Amino acid sequence: NRPQGGPFPVYTSFGRSSAKYGHCTWCSTAVSRQLAMRAIICETLGDPTSPLGSGVLRLATDVSTPKIEPGNIRIRVAAASLNFPDALQVKGQYQVKPPLPFIPGSEVSGIVTEVGPSVKGFKVGDQVCGVKQGGAFAEEVVVPAAAAWQVPAGVDVAAAAGIPIVYGTADLSLRHRANLKARQTVLVLGASGGVGTAAVQISKVVGAHVVAVTCGADKAAYLKQQLGADVVVDTAAPAAAGQRLHKLIAAAAPKGVDVVFDPVGGTALLESLKCVAWGAQYLVIGFATGEIPKVPANLLLVKNTTMHGIFWGSYMARRYKVLAESMAQIMSWLQEGKLTLQVSHRFPLEQVPEAMASLLKRQVKGKVIITMEPSSGNSNHSGAIASKL
Repeated sequence: NRPQGGPFPVYTSFGRSSAKYGHCTWCSTAVSRQLAMRAIICETLGDPTSPLGSGVLRLATDVSTPKIEPGNIRIRVAAASLNFPDALQVKGQYQVKPPLPFIPGSEVSGIVTEVGPSVKGFKVGDQVCGVKQGGAFAEEVVVPAAAAWQVPAGVDVAAAAGIPIVYGTADLSLRHRANLKARQTVLVLGASGGVGTAAVQISKVVGAHVVAVTCGADKAAYLKQQLGADVVVDTAAPAAAGQRLHKLIAAAAPKGVDVVFDPVGGTALLESLKCVAWGAQYLVIGFATGEIPKVPANLLLVKNTTMHGIFWGSYMARRYKVLAESMAQIMSWLQEGKLTLQVSHRFPLEQVPEAMASLLKRQVKGKVIITMEPSSGNSNHSGAIASKL
């Protein structure tokens, strides 16, 4: 059957083969449909920064490409996004524990090369980003069509790997759960990380007053000058020496904060709760410190504070309409240039351990992406690179 639109034919694979190409379903012409691909394999749980081939992660070059099922699309991957849970999963410290061996990663962008039966809204050749449960650190992925989105025109397709999870989490948390309004004050912890930068940007688009917490003068300048945070609390600044975090926040927001966006956890939760205004919304996003804090319920009671746990992925199964509306708004803001994709580091697939190290050592301002292009010899492209329209 001839495909409906798109510059490439829809084709099928014919199982594992030493051949590198498949064949078009409506002619005999060979097309660039790889039957084997490169992928990162987690063989044992351990340190994700260990060199490839040392027992934890390895780069395989003969992995069978995944089969496509009804309702799915196949993507030739341009880039995969590295998220903190990916590192935790390799360590064996994440709540989702896939059986070994597995391909890490959950977020990709690239070109649609095949559309499965019953799929509407996508065609071969579309530039998309999407999510899946593992398998993203590979040259090809198959994802549910419901978990993929068209990349807006003008947005770098590789950088778009960083859209769904961090921007989706930030938007659902702030607008849907906290009902953030203009002129409210929002406190963003871990503000220079991937989800933090998304939260700062979305808060500014909504019209909120943003107090951003980070560590280091370069990150503080980045948040203030590039992302437009109204006030930045730099916990590494000389003026902050010896002061508790809640004192620094109180100085930045003397009337209290209406919303707390917390991907950090640990002691930051207690410190931030001391600074909330009456009727505040506290958003629990994650635990980047590795410490899951105990919640002092008395502080919630005194300030009539509502605490929300936010797991973006669960909306896919339980509140898909809410997730879809949120993603549509995010893509619209990207199209309008109101949001920019903040890419701090780009690493080729063979440098995943170095990418993991940059994330775990808190060297990142924005996102880390893993590109499928072979290394040119450079270790990475660092610095805050905004993919703007």
